[in-house]
Amino acid sequence: QVQLVESGGGLVQAGGSLRLSCAASGRTFSSYDMSWFRQASGKEREFVVAINWSGGIANYADSVKGRFTISRDNANNTVYLQMNSLKLEDTAVYYCAARARTKINYEYWGQGTQVTVSS
Repeated sequence: QVQLVESGGGLVQAGGSLRLSCAASGRTFSSYDMSWFRQASGKEREFVVAINWSGGIANYADSVKGRFTISRDNANNTVYLQMNSLKLEDTAVYYCAARARTKINYEYWGQGTQVTVSS
């Protein structure tokens, strides 16, 4: 089992920045690919960004490319999401997710952290 706890959400003005963190506990963190998803009110959950187990490969949704950066610290079992140039449409609950390298679907999810971007 892997437990994931997100933090760092909050209220920020458009154009501002936030950094989300996802702390993992349980089995070996470096065995897992990690991702961030988000879900806005009344909408389906959507993929934001993924990073592979080593941190060498990252894939971003087009909507966040150039503004968001994912990184991970395997020594401290944490994945980060640096969000810059935030837009109103980035408002959502952000979820951290983990999957074993051999898996397709994400097995473990955090409880989410709210990000609200105001005008």
